[in-house]
Amino acid sequence: MTLPRSIGLVEVGPRDGLQNESATVPVPVKVEFIRRAAAAGLRRIEVASFVSPRRVPQMADAEDVMRALPRQAGLRYIGLVLNRAGFDRAAAAGCEEIGMVVFTTDAFNERNQGTTTDGAIRAWHEIAAAARTAGIKAQVTISAAFGCPFEGEVAPERVVGIAQQVAEAGPFEIAVADTIGVAVPGQVSEVFGRVAEALPGMALRGHFHNTRNTGLANAYAALLAGAGTLDASLGGLGGCPFAPAATGNIPTEDLVYMLGRMGIGTGVDLGRAIEAARYIEQQVGHPVPGMLLKAGPFPGAARPAAAKSA
Repeated sequence: MTLPRSIGLVEVGPRDGLQNESATVPVPVKVEFIRRAAAAGLRRIEVASFVSPRRVPQMADAEDVMRALPRQAGLRYIGLVLNRAGFDRAAAAGCEEIGMVVFTTDAFNERNQGTTTDGAIRAWHEIAAAARTAGIKAQVTISAAFGCPFEGEVAPERVVGIAQQVAEAGPFEIAVADTIGVAVPGQVSEVFGRVAEALPGMALRGHFHNTRNTGLANAYAALLAGAGTLDASLGGLGGCPFAPAATGNIPTEDLVYMLGRMGIGTGVDLGRAIEAARYIEQQVGHPVPGMLLKAGPFPGAARPAAAKSA
């Protein structure tokens, strides 16, 4: 088995992490959380989703957050969009990168975006073209790639077919997401391997939730299958508001610890990542799932490691 020397990380805590919080998190807290994530060495940070504030109230302040963020060379703020109106808002707010989501099933797309899977793919093609014209980097996530809470199992062939369709719009990266945390490593190996085979040269990213305690194992399987970037959320906060019983993402600090002990560089300072996770735990007012906050790192494991360029 060949492991990479370094990988990229996308910090999704400020968006995917906070969107499930019932109490409104103020803009200054979100901005400070993002500042701390960047200070820890995270270079791609998903900061907000430009969606209906009625459906996701926690993201109603997306433009305010973007306006308050300091700009820094080598640091990209990502906005999640679901349609052309969301893209226009993200572009006007100054997002350097946008991400779009396509669910593998019609039922989940209807819940999340009010359209079918084919409708979401068409929307992605329109958004990708608009992003190219605007000079904004665009990537897309295939969500619920390992199972849907409404339609059940998802066949690998379905994921590969969607990947081929979204690739036609020229994303710089495709993410494959276990949105509800049902995947196991064998599934991850198969799906990532088949997508990589179908789309040689395409940059692949993994997005895993730890709902059933398989998130880190799945992240490892994705690395072995060719994923060059992984998503994670400081403290392990997060979950999809439209997925029943959703729990958090894999914790950034736990992932950085595991990768660092394996000799895989991320460019993230583990000590600062733990501090950032502790900060947001205090701000949301309840314990977060991350284990490093409780156990601490093994001595010597907090050395900063070289990052993979974004």
